Amino acid sequence: MTSAMTGQELRFEQWANFYVAISGAAATLLGLLFVVITFAAERGRKDTMSLSTYLTPTVVYFTSVLLTSTTLTIPTQTRLSAVICICFVGAAGLVYSASLLIRRGTGVSFYSRTDLFPYVVIPMAGYALMVAGSLLLLRRSQIGLDLAALGMLDLLAIAIRDSWAIAITITSSKD
Repeated sequence: MTSAMTGQELRFEQWANFYVAISGAAATLLGLLFVVITFAAERGRKDTMSLSTYLTPTVVYFTSVLLTSTTLTIPTQTRLSAVICICFVGAAGLVYSASLLIRRGTGVSFYSRTDLFPYVVIPMAGYALMVAGSLLLLRRSQIGLDLAALGMLDLLAIAIRDSWAIAITITSSKD
């Protein structure tokens, strides 16, 4: 058995370290985000509802990465189950991100239009990469896994950025 992937053979064990690392990062950062939320609650912030506008998408992005990466480490994973897993999370994420645009007219929206880029547009790109990767996984497994990984890294990176912005807002604002 060689360590390189040949032909259409799908070898998830080659990706195990990546999935473990990215799921560990997502879980740790998700936990730290809850610490920030607790810190905000202890400070008696009055704008908790407006903060939830920013917190919820960030939690969803971390959770998407965590869910996808942990399910892909299941030892009995097959090509079909991987396609279903990645495609489901990617499609659900696209629907969720689109719902953030639709909610914009309901009064529960972001503070400014520039917030749409880091909270909606960039995550939609990550989810789209995941869907594209899952579909390519059927024919070109290495490219499919690469695209899905890029999508997860996109979501992780933007969730880190969003978490930082939330933390700065919470700690620097005066009530």
